[in-house]
Amino acid sequence: MAIEIGISKKEREAIAKNLSVLLADTYSLYLKTHGFHWNVTGPMFNTLHLMFEMQYNELWTAADLIAERIRALDVYAPGSYSQFGKLSTIKEETGVPDWKAMVQQLVDGHEVCVRIGRATFKLADKADDQPTADLATQRLQYHEKTAWMLRSLLK
Repeated sequence: MAIEIGISKKEREAIAKNLSVLLADTYSLYLKTHGFHWNVTGPMFNTLHLMFEMQYNELWTAADLIAERIRALDVYAPGSYSQFGKLSTIKEETGVPDWKAMVQQLVDGHEVCVRIGRATFKLADKADDQPTADLATQRLQYHEKTAWMLRSLLK
């Protein structure tokens, strides 16, 4: 069945492409944050263990919202590790860095999500796609605030 929501197929596909990168980056950041939650040690253990838990739960929920928006645009959402690996620009961590390096990596990951969120907002705004623009704005607010909070731990 054809979809007619006032956004051209070309625009929907371009927006969905950006959302797919945002989804892959969100999932990659979720996985990294969850792993850091399990493995953090040091004097900031309790604070970071709890903070990381709140963050990975939020990222998990966000991934679902992003994927559902891709589907609402009538494009299939990526849903495998190999697809996410090809799309994500967040570097995987296979070791266990110290807590400061964990925090720095998460700051970097949130900033990656800010950049793709901002690019997605621009595409959505140009296409008069308010739901995607709203989703991108919400993601920008979350990632900018979280990066700021994490950054403050490193000063």
